[in-house]
Amino acid sequence: MLRDRIRFKPLLDKLVSAEEAASFIKDGMTVGMSGFTRAGEAKAVPLALAERAKTDPLKITLMTGASLGNDLDKTLAEAHVLARRLPFQSDPGLRKAINAGEVMFIDQHLSETVEQLRTHQIKPVDIAVIEAVAITETGGIVPTTSVGNSASFAILADKVIVELNLSQPASLEGLHDIYIPSRRPTRMPIPIVTTESRVGLPFIPIPPEKIVAVVVSEKQDSSATILPPDDDTRAIAGHLSDFLLNEVKQGRLGYELQPLQAGIGTIANAVLHGFIDTPFHDLKMYSEVLQDSTFELFDSGKLTFASGSSITLSAEMYQKVLPRLSEYKHQLILRPQEISNHPEVIRRLGLICINTALEFDIYGNVNSTHVGGTHMMNGIGGSGDFARNAFMSIFVTKSTAKNGAISSVVPMVSHVDHTEHDVDILVTEVGLADLRGLAPRERAAVVIANCVDKDYRDPLQDYYDRAVKRGGHTPHVLEEALSWHVNLREKGTMRPA
Repeated sequence: MLRDRIRFKPLLDKLVSAEEAASFIKDGMTVGMSGFTRAGEAKAVPLALAERAKTDPLKITLMTGASLGNDLDKTLAEAHVLARRLPFQSDPGLRKAINAGEVMFIDQHLSETVEQLRTHQIKPVDIAVIEAVAITETGGIVPTTSVGNSASFAILADKVIVELNLSQPASLEGLHDIYIPSRRPTRMPIPIVTTESRVGLPFIPIPPEKIVAVVVSEKQDSSATILPPDDDTRAIAGHLSDFLLNEVKQGRLGYELQPLQAGIGTIANAVLHGFIDTPFHDLKMYSEVLQDSTFELFDSGKLTFASGSSITLSAEMYQKVLPRLSEYKHQLILRPQEISNHPEVIRRLGLICINTALEFDIYGNVNSTHVGGTHMMNGIGGSGDFARNAFMSIFVTKSTAKNGAISSVVPMVSHVDHTEHDVDILVTEVGLADLRGLAPRERAAVVIANCVDKDYRDPLQDYYDRAVKRGGHTPHVLEEALSWHVNLREKGTMRPA
């Protein structure tokens, strides 16, 4: 089996333990590791590195595609290996270190990291650690369940460590489409003109002599925690479905819609799941993460094709999908994240983009990242790439959090990730606000009337009425604009007395 997976035979002489491979990583290095939203991350080498740090302390800058699974960010943070981390994370342990100032976190649009590497705007990658399902006859690396930034890390790094994961199905080979844009300023257009366009190679092409070590692993991807749809997420899906049906009625869309993109997590997954019980058909997806709902839509016959950068599933769905991967393969592509998230392609294909907000304000500004304006949650991820370039930019959230102690709709967001200029539609379980073509004062009226929980609607209307008396294109009572957040910090609730 090993010889079937390592088809460039000289690399059989590079087989080493994870501990030996980790010895190539030195203090102060910048390390690029595979992994995108808990899928396809290198697993054995980072664990060996964390163990080594207990007796041989070192600090590295760690770049990935997005978040890592198998508690790797937590393990590396607790071993004090991470000096700097980018461009995304979702681990509570690492989050704590970031918010304490122990790890410098660079929160980036996911399309931009390798562009900055390629043009030497940030420190270069010294070594790449890439999980693979196989190595081709020419030394090309076949990724596993994600591509992320792996291709560019491997191409740009001086040295490459390959983790060959034998638990990943060999049927993954052929799923990937590795395309690297040409150099600016004479870059040619990216030749993706449909969701199904294949424009690259099924492997990462690098000189095999760059591979300094091959480590065999059999550790599986972490499963995603996907909660089933509840009354609120079903209501959000229903409001969005009704809105899109009206777009069809108005002649702005057909029943096949435009290609869909959705962010990660329970709410976005539940909203996509809601398309199963609609008249929409022949749907296509051009997104980052292909979640449970992707395969539920395939099985329902609603979805015909999906392009992404990773496959991240619940434990139950992994058991269902991976053994049947060959059945889905003709409907799937996995691309580098700079291609899945590229503004040129997003704008060309005309995506309907559905992402999740932590909070939004009465004028349509969205906070995706910071709790209380100061404490990082996960990161902006790809939501900015999609929102700014979408055919239709939609943000969804439940109207309250923490059993009603927090309103997700506030006078002014405590941190801005997506300005009002990049937001078209806001949806909560209460209702939907269509902000297209509206001035700020008109937006506020629609948001307050349609998206706010009943316990917060009157206080928000009162704030807005008093702000209007002060005047301005975007009225605010500045000394009160963040008072709800202050009240939450001091009293544990935004709820009015």
